[in-house]
Order: sequence, then C-alpha cells, then structure tokens
Amino acid sequence: MKKAGRAMDFPRGDRTGAWAGLARHFDTSGRTLDLREAFARDGGRFDAFGVQAPEVFADLSKARWDAATRSLLADLARECGVAARRDAMFAGEPINATEGRAVLHTALRAPRGAATPFNAEVHAVLDAMLDFADHVREPARGITDIVNIGIGGSDLGPQMVVPALDAFVHPDIRFHFVSNVDGHDIAPVLRRLRAKSTLFVVASKTFTTQETMANAQVAREWFLSQGGQHLERHFVATTTNVEAAAAFGIDTTFGFWDWVGGRYSLWSAIGLPIAIAVGSEHFRELLAGAHAMDRHFAEAPVGSNLPLQLGLLDVWYRNFHRFPTRCIAPYHQGLKRLPAYLQQLEMESNGKSVDLAGEPLPYATSPVVWGEPGTNGQHAFFQMLHQGSDVVPVEFIVVRRPTHGHADLHRKLLANALAQSQALMLGKTADQALREKPPTAAAGMDPAVIARHRSFPGNRPSTTLLLDALTPRSLGALLALYEHRVFTSAAVWGLNAFDQWGVELGKALCNELLPRFESGDMAGLDASTAGLLARLRR
Repeated sequence: MKKAGRAMDFPRGDRTGAWAGLARHFDTSGRTLDLREAFARDGGRFDAFGVQAPEVFADLSKARWDAATRSLLADLARECGVAARRDAMFAGEPINATEGRAVLHTALRAPRGAATPFNAEVHAVLDAMLDFADHVREPARGITDIVNIGIGGSDLGPQMVVPALDAFVHPDIRFHFVSNVDGHDIAPVLRRLRAKSTLFVVASKTFTTQETMANAQVAREWFLSQGGQHLERHFVATTTNVEAAAAFGIDTTFGFWDWVGGRYSLWSAIGLPIAIAVGSEHFRELLAGAHAMDRHFAEAPVGSNLPLQLGLLDVWYRNFHRFPTRCIAPYHQGLKRLPAYLQQLEMESNGKSVDLAGEPLPYATSPVVWGEPGTNGQHAFFQMLHQGSDVVPVEFIVVRRPTHGHADLHRKLLANALAQSQALMLGKTADQALREKPPTAAAGMDPAVIARHRSFPGNRPSTTLLLDALTPRSLGALLALYEHRVFTSAAVWGLNAFDQWGVELGKALCNELLPRFESGDMAGLDASTAGLLARLRR
C-alpha cells in the first residue's frame, strides 16, 4: 500500500508561526473587532468577503474577521500543508492512517473516464445501481413504498437528500427511513405498508450492523406474515457481504469499498433510495454538482476557495474566539434534516482529542453543530442567539428561487433570513429601546429597566450561503462544500477525520450487556449499571 508520505509530514496548527501570529492578532485587534464599525469603515466589505463557488455564493462579510485575519489563516493553511494533504486524499493515498485506508468519496462522483482511482469500478456499480433504480420507478413494477433500513451514514444521507429534492421525487412512490433499534421507529412505518408493493433496502456495508440487522429481521418477519411472496424481489441490499445477504434471502446487492466512509457514503450504492426517488438522470446531476465542488477545492486559490475559507474560519472561531457551537439555519423546509446530517459529518469526523501521532491536543476541535429550519428556529432558540450569554456563529442557508408557486410566502421567508442576520450584527442599544413603546411591557415598570431587557448586544457573527435554486446539482455542491470544509479544519488541527473509534466502546459494552437481560447476571458491573439493569428486568 502507498504511504501517505510528505502530506502527513506537516506540523499541526499550534506548532506553526502562523498560529502564534494569529494569537497576537487576536489579542491586539481580533478580539475586539466590531462588525458595525467594520462596515462603517469599509463600504466594499461585502464584495471583499463574498466568495463564489460552484452553485453556492457565500457572504462572509458578517464573520468576525478582517483582511489581516484571512491573510494569517492562509499562512496557517500553507504551514499545515492543507493543499498537500488534500492532494494526497484525491490521489488515493491512505490518509486514514489508523485504519490504513484511502479516503476516496471524491472518486465516487468523478465522471466516467476521469483519471481518478477506481474509475471503471465505480461506474460499473453506478450504472448497475441506476439501471435498477429506474426499473423500480416504472409503474409496471408496482412499487408504491420504499423503506430504507440503515443507521448513521447509511440513513442520514438518504434521509436528508430525498426530502430536500422533493420537487424531483417520483410522485407515486413514498419513502420511509428506519434507523433506530427502538421498535417505535419501524412499527408505525410497517402499519402503513402493503407487502406486495413495498421494497426494502437494507443498507449495511458488513451486513452485521446491530440496529440495521435487527430492523431487517423485523421487516422480513412482517413481510412473510402479511403473505408476502418472492422475498428476493422485495428486499435489496447495499453491502459488500454478498454471502450474508444471500443467507438472509436477498440476491440483489450493490457493493462499495472500504475507502468509502459511512458519513461520506450517500454518493455510493448507499444512495440507492435517492436514485429511486429522483431517477438516474438527477442522481448523476447530484454527483456532478459534488464533482464541481471537488474541482473548486482542488484548484481555486486560497482567497477564493470556499471550502478552505470556511474551514479556516472555523479554526479562527473555535481556537481563538473559543466559540463552542455553530448553529445551522437553513431557510428552506426541504433542508430540515441537514443539521442532523452535518452533525455526523463534522462531529464524528473532528470530535477527536488526539492528533495523527496519538498525542493529546492542547486545544478544542469540533464545535457542537446544531440547528433547525427557519423560520421555526426563530420561535424556539433564536432568543438565545440574540441575547444569550454565549456567542454562537449562525450559518444561514438561503435559496433564491422556490419550487412552489407561493411567491408571497417565499418573500417573507427570505426577508426573515436577511433580517435575522442583520439583527445579530446590529443589535439594539438600551437608548434605542428606551425611545420605543413596547405594547406588552408591564405597566408601572421603570422604562429604563424595560429598555435593558429589550437591548441586544449585536456584533454576533453569521455567514450566509446562497443557492439560486435547490436542485440535485446545487445540493451536491453544497454537501461537498461541507465535506471539504471539515477536511480543512481537520488538517489544521492535525486530526484523522476519517476514523470513528469513539462509537466502538458503547457497541462492545452493549453486546456484553444484552445477555444479562436474560440471565440477570450482575457480576463485574458497576453499581449504577447493575441497579438500572435490575430495575429494567422487573
């Protein structure tokens, strides 16, 4: 196997001169930068901090940085070898060092004939999968419901993309996603189905994932109990374990490779539910949008390279401003599952506390990523964003053209998105509030006290990502943008963003605990676990 070589020989961020320069810059001016003053001084700030990438325009002018910050962050990227690490990934070097694997989700969306690793193999599987998807979509097939059974990346990607592309989804097929081993997840889905018109997609690379296989067994039992016939026509697997799938009763499988990480797998056979939903042509457009962003990340200069800019901004926020979280606020209902998808992408990738050499890190890594679509979030947690004690950078995602015909609603949605980012930046002083007459203020209360309650500190940072329309191509570009952004911050932090050992311990302990529910054996358990297990067995 090839070695990752020179790409891995660069220092992590805190061991560079640029990091020290950023620390000095933060202490002298970065800490106190006021966005209102920055806009007052520089009428061209919007243009200077706007970045156009394939399908996505980013307004970074409301971020808490200036030209000097960006220059120092560019130096940081160079010293950390972000470009060399990126090139090693694209070339198929085993940059997932702890597992000795390449990281080639980008190869899954490279066009046929491209000089990328495994191009012929990728397109052979893609062609077969898309042919199958188009066949399932035909009315003669009689399929009205698709149930995807998976968990983690085998669930979050398809479950996010299908509603996002609702305008392109087959009008006569319903899509369901089952992931939780809790029976309350699968039971209500099965109640709505008919065996003869349902296709189950069992998504598990190894065909051994505990939650997925438990739900698949329940689905098979339900299918047979409902008089279902020809199980092999109603169950398909996306897996590399063809033998286990055959033993289950499945003879149609689509595989992928060990260089496809779960949270990067929607571009692979794991995307079968997406392909059935939108058809082969639109699935290829999804891949094409992601590939366009791949080329942008690989080729654009630092200052106009959007994934690089966002990843470096994340480092600036996390390690210098020490912001602990980032809020994702998509102002498009179709993107309602995007925050959950990004939680896995970022926190599973960069939620690490040791570097590539296994050394403990002296600084924070992944922020907590969370969010909800606008305008719902405005009536839930935006109170904290505006007046809370923590500063939370907010990421607005705005789509210019809707796919519905309700123009008035869309204008209100867009106005709300712009107003929220404006309000976060501008705030409101107590003097301004004192000049207002709030209709709900308590009678007799000191107006100055009310004014303090109604003041906003402002200077709260946000970014806005603007798509012209939410299409397969633009969605592909947006998701690839986030992937490469996470890669960038991981490279600076000196992390392996492509393993996830943190999920293993709980799995192992679960397997040890399961037999104890039957046996009642408490030997060797801590007092808390033993006490809870005893109560649950009553």
